Amino acid sequence: MSKAQLVITAVVLEGRSKSDVARDYEVSRYWVQQLVKRYESEGAAAFEPRSRRPHHNPRAVGGQLEDKIVRLRKTLDRQGYDAGAATIAEHLARDPAVPHVPAVSTIWRILTRRGFVVAQPQKRPRSSWKRFCAEQPNQLWQADVTHWHLADHTEVEILNIIDDHSRLAISSHARPVTRGPDVVDDFVAAFSQWDTPATILTDNGAIFTAKQRGNGRTALEITLGQLGIKYSRSRPYHPQTCGKVERFHQTLKKHLHALPPAATPTELQHQIDAFLDYYNTVRPHRALRRRTPIQAFHGRPKAFPTGHQIPPHYRVRRDTIDAAGVITLRHNSRLHHIGLSKHLRGTTVTVLIDDLDIRVLNHNTGQLIRKLTLDPTRDYQPRGVKSGNSPTNRV
Repeated sequence: MSKAQLVITAVVLEGRSKSDVARDYEVSRYWVQQLVKRYESEGAAAFEPRSRRPHHNPRAVGGQLEDKIVRLRKTLDRQGYDAGAATIAEHLARDPAVPHVPAVSTIWRILTRRGFVVAQPQKRPRSSWKRFCAEQPNQLWQADVTHWHLADHTEVEILNIIDDHSRLAISSHARPVTRGPDVVDDFVAAFSQWDTPATILTDNGAIFTAKQRGNGRTALEITLGQLGIKYSRSRPYHPQTCGKVERFHQTLKKHLHALPPAATPTELQHQIDAFLDYYNTVRPHRALRRRTPIQAFHGRPKAFPTGHQIPPHYRVRRDTIDAAGVITLRHNSRLHHIGLSKHLRGTTVTVLIDDLDIRVLNHNTGQLIRKLTLDPTRDYQPRGVKSGNSPTNRV
């Protein structure tokens, strides 16, 4: 039984005076009078507590501004951009027709009330996340390749590079297939525009590293070593290490989904370039205290390479001579075929590699089969033996 019901019962049923009931229940006499009047006009509904919300609020968001917030939400969402309350508040702040921008929490309440925000209790709380972030721009770049489909369902690849500290989209390039030299070209172009970073982080893709494939070296690893840039790789099957560039994939694809499908890689590149301009210079980033990536990138001094040079490259590998009398070796992200002899097909060999100096030995006998200096400009390394000569006695 509520206190209001006790007061009304004491006055109406027990017949006690309003002053006596007010003193007994330690309430004002005016409130007792209001309860009795409410009971006389509404009956048992007077027992229920009523909201203390004021009838008028001079700071309440007007209907026109609320409609503007809803239109912004729909427009940003339709274009595939971030449409959260903080982003909407940033757009309102840039609108001269809006003299007073509501608080972000107020915008969230409006969006929730209008049905745009649905509670998701199954999500992990942000307090449980473990974050790492570079302290300076150019201290760490993350790079990764994602896939996209054109209008005719042809699959293309997009190489994305972002700055870990500022989330600046350094580069985003679409190609039918991204190869090792393409990766080097994108990084070199980015170096000329944004300066060289101290460290680069990628996954274990074959276009980035040869660490998981016989300890060779890709063109990217050689280039970074020559420039003194430290190169780091994520743990295999652990994309969370490159989480920032993985999240950028999602942001980019959300916008591309909102656009008409591109017919060619060139048209797709135009769409990506327009998005990069918006993402870097207009869109406030939640992780950057609502600054844009370009503001965060220029907000602190830049890091630079520490002079970590690439060490000499030695490796030993085992291979089998194929039916054409050839073994294949990867150098600088390029496959080179080394001619040996068809007479030795099926022979297991040990290959000693000292950068460009290569020695091929019979794995079982230790006999030297061939010694050569690799020519990086040629895919096939000929033996220099004329047709018909015995190849088994030539080195």
